[in-house]
Amino acid sequence: MAEFYFPQSRFLGADSDPAQAEVVIFGAPMDATVTFRPGARLAPPRIRELSVAIETYSPYQDLDLEQMAVADLGDLVLPLTDIEAALGVIGQAAEQIHLTGQIPGVLGGEHLVSLPLIEAALKTYPDLCVLHLDAHTDLRENWEGESFSHATVMRRVVEMLGPGRLWQLGVRSGTASEFAYAREVGHLISTQAGELALLVEQLKNKPVYISLDIDVLDPAFAPGTGTPEAGGLSSRELLEIISQVVSKLKICGFDLVEVSPPYDPSERTCILAATLLRELALATSNTERRMRK
Repeated sequence: MAEFYFPQSRFLGADSDPAQAEVVIFGAPMDATVTFRPGARLAPPRIRELSVAIETYSPYQDLDLEQMAVADLGDLVLPLTDIEAALGVIGQAAEQIHLTGQIPGVLGGEHLVSLPLIEAALKTYPDLCVLHLDAHTDLRENWEGESFSHATVMRRVVEMLGPGRLWQLGVRSGTASEFAYAREVGHLISTQAGELALLVEQLKNKPVYISLDIDVLDPAFAPGTGTPEAGGLSSRELLEIISQVVSKLKICGFDLVEVSPPYDPSERTCILAATLLRELALATSNTERRMRK
């Protein structure tokens, strides 16, 4: 069994009995393959602490966390120097949640934590699709000789899922070969209404895993990240995408990764991350009903 330790603060409104919860939150504080600025392992406890700054009610979705059963297990105890073992622990924790019919919501940590989370979801949902919101393609074959990295994570996901099942939104950085590969095996989409409507139409009857890298946002809104990239979404645009697009999907799991508190002394990135975690949890509120259709 995966071992958790509980920081001082619980995430906002996540005080339900884990055995009875619809959404089960846990932290995956791994920061082993970051290519530019480290610090993402510090994000889960700080996002929890700062979640007291927001409300449980979302005016974007007209829903309240107090109307849901959400639990917070705390943070996984991960081996610091063994990447493969750490990924195994993360995957095991997510798999146990899926086996009980619950939805895992995970706070990273770096983006490589998404790989075992998606693999765990795939075991329960063989027709799984992934919606990846990120500034970067994350489709490199390897990074400095390493095949497992936050720069290669979606390449490994495509290899696991097969072509046509990865949808990427907000991407604006990568090599020419990565972009060519993305168009060949997946779907690169913009925030134009027509493309978002097409995404919903094509994914609405499939289980979808949501992987949200905080750097999909412009650094003006989220400077606290390891690899900031200019030209991103505004916080309002992302909140609207979650409430108007993501909430219409059959969400079977989600993660929020790459928040790095040391690079934002204002802490607005962590407060925004708490808001996004609230919105993602609320967006699952009708998933169980939709899964039965």
